Amino acid sequence: MTMQIAVIDDWQRVAAKAVDWTPLRALGTLHFLHDYPADAATLAQRLAPFDVICVMRERTVFDDALLRRLPNLKLIATGGMRNAALDLAACARLNIHVVGTDSYKHAAPELTWALLMALSRNLLGEANSLRSGGWQIGIGSDLHGKTLAILGLGSIGEKVARFGQAFGMRVIAWSENLTDERAAAVGVTRVDKQTLFSEADYLTIHLVLSERSLGMVDAQALAWMKPQARLINTARGPIVDEAALIDALVNGRLAGAALDVFAQEPLAAEHPLRSLPNVLATPHIGYVTENNYAMFYTQMIESILAWHAGQPIRLLGS
Repeated sequence: MTMQIAVIDDWQRVAAKAVDWTPLRALGTLHFLHDYPADAATLAQRLAPFDVICVMRERTVFDDALLRRLPNLKLIATGGMRNAALDLAACARLNIHVVGTDSYKHAAPELTWALLMALSRNLLGEANSLRSGGWQIGIGSDLHGKTLAILGLGSIGEKVARFGQAFGMRVIAWSENLTDERAAAVGVTRVDKQTLFSEADYLTIHLVLSERSLGMVDAQALAWMKPQARLINTARGPIVDEAALIDALVNGRLAGAALDVFAQEPLAAEHPLRSLPNVLATPHIGYVTENNYAMFYTQMIESILAWHAGQPIRLLGS
């Protein structure tokens, strides 16, 4: 009996043409699904026939309850090497293998810088003014000579630091694991947490979501920031206390924020972050680029073929 393979989470309906899926057709029948039932029972019924499911990270939630209702499922292939929407422990108990992919390393840093620059010059507001028949409505902020504060100096944070340096910014960084040696290697000054927030003109977050980082940018951290400072988050929404951030933005204790990630995604239709005038919000597109999708889908195919051959690669949770 041939395998049934599903590709889901294809919000832009681009997966079928993003790469050549022909190699998988030798294993079975390939299905591109674009309907996403809201209730778990209907979703389980929709996915029940499939042996292999290709998912995009952190879109459809595969928790224990759903996984138990998918008796045919043997393999999940996800974009990226982390996916908080997958219950890896439940997958292990149910003997469902999970494989990941590499990521295109420039996508998130480039979006971070695009958001930072757009926020600094109020590009959204100025462009909307022009579209509606208006003209200049404000005065932009400068980057040269300002302080860029980086929360998390990993591979993404390092790239963003080098962008800041190229723009003539003073760059500082902090995380719980950051050493003086690591900071010096990037040409960045390591500071303590309070100094990072209090001296920031622009503070950008580049941490992995974990028990330690959950809610790290809380009311106290936001209170340390200057009223004219701006916050950028392209990492994970729950790192920031969303209620505290909204309160700071509404009450003028923070000049603005550019956000690509949120506590709950997709963002609710009436959520205040959709409408606050000092917020530039995008729908988690940090990894949504041509190169990244091509890498995700190409390596999903590679991983499925390797698993089928009995030599799995890029296993998660093993």
